[in-house]
Amino acid sequence: MRALAIAATGMNAQQTNLEVISNNIANINTTGFKKSRAEFSDLLYQSEKAVGVANRANQSAVPEGANIGLGVQTAAVRTLNQQGELTQTSNELDMAIVGRGYIQVQSPDGNSTFYTRAGALNKDSNGNLVTTEGYKIIPNITIPTDATEVKISESGEISVLQGSSSTYTTLGQLELSAFVNPAGLKAIGDNLFQETASSGTPINGVPGDAGYGYLKQGYLESSNVDSVAEITSLISAQRAYEMNSKVITTADEMAQIVSKNLK
Repeated sequence: MRALAIAATGMNAQQTNLEVISNNIANINTTGFKKSRAEFSDLLYQSEKAVGVANRANQSAVPEGANIGLGVQTAAVRTLNQQGELTQTSNELDMAIVGRGYIQVQSPDGNSTFYTRAGALNKDSNGNLVTTEGYKIIPNITIPTDATEVKISESGEISVLQGSSSTYTTLGQLELSAFVNPAGLKAIGDNLFQETASSGTPINGVPGDAGYGYLKQGYLESSNVDSVAEITSLISAQRAYEMNSKVITTADEMAQIVSKNLK
């Protein structure tokens, strides 16, 4: 029976849906995390009766055919890039991006550039600004050992007070990278994304300029996961899975009836 195979594709689809939802819920407290959504499309159709073709000579074409769908497949897992809420930390090395853009991060081998929305920065043993996983930000900025205060402006300028000086010394200027299709970025873990052919090449600019967000020192961007919406989606996925399971049970019972009648 085709119903068994069709319902099986439905159960597989809901399994994928459940995995996407569970990942969203697991990262509900991950800084800068962007939730995902599973999207599905129908599979091929088998034509039992062709539409637009006459059944007999000299007859009009049939107005409707008989096409039986073969199930569902996962079309994509889309990343949703809505702004997350801001959480105040009062840590001078924390910064949130308010609006469009990503911070540039250097790969461990130094040959690639990654991108992140997680602005929880730290200093390594040499005073370089790094992410929580130890990736250096681009451009590389080194905080002097005698720095008593670090200031990050909304436009991305980083400056410090050194020793007993009352004058800020500028250390560097951060840029943000924007993409034509940010949903096309590849998530690689550690709150990092990688450029792909679908995302387009990065367009770099100064925070606060037209088309770019600005930086907020002492804040972090929270995950954009809505717990209520995810629980609702979870229940919906569970019910859909149960219905597909019921189809398999019913199809099996019908097959048993046919088998008994043929004996």
